[in-house]
Amino acid sequence: MTTQTEFQPQATDASTTAFAVLYAEVQQFYARHMHQLDRGEADAWAAGFAEDASFSVPTLPEPVVGRSGLATAVRRSAAALAEAGEQHRHWPGVFDVVPQPDGSVVVHSYTTVFASPLGGDSRVHRVCTCTDVLVRDEGGRLLIQDRKVGRDDLR
Repeated sequence: MTTQTEFQPQATDASTTAFAVLYAEVQQFYARHMHQLDRGEADAWAAGFAEDASFSVPTLPEPVVGRSGLATAVRRSAAALAEAGEQHRHWPGVFDVVPQPDGSVVVHSYTTVFASPLGGDSRVHRVCTCTDVLVRDEGGRLLIQDRKVGRDDLR
């Protein structure tokens, strides 16, 4: 006799199915977003943010605001990594996806950043927490309105 365990999904009602679709959409959004970042595709990566988005990290005195500023920051980072002969890979996961009554979505996640120097061994560069507020553009595409990054080494 087969019994159902608590680990088997119960996708039987519309709200559960809608949440599963949203969760998969969020995962795909972050996969593409991090690939763009790691390839140094500054404009494509910045296009994943709302035009007036805010990005806060503990190493900057104030948030970076707007796509232009975000793209500039990625270009600067990509150039510094190229100069150093190092590749970074961002590995996001453990997504806690929380739909909001206004239609936005709050996503809490962890991101591990791996650094791979040319000819050297890969290592963990940083471990971060990330809280994003996602909104949709007129076409229904997810965009980041607000991002707050925390670093475990800077508590």
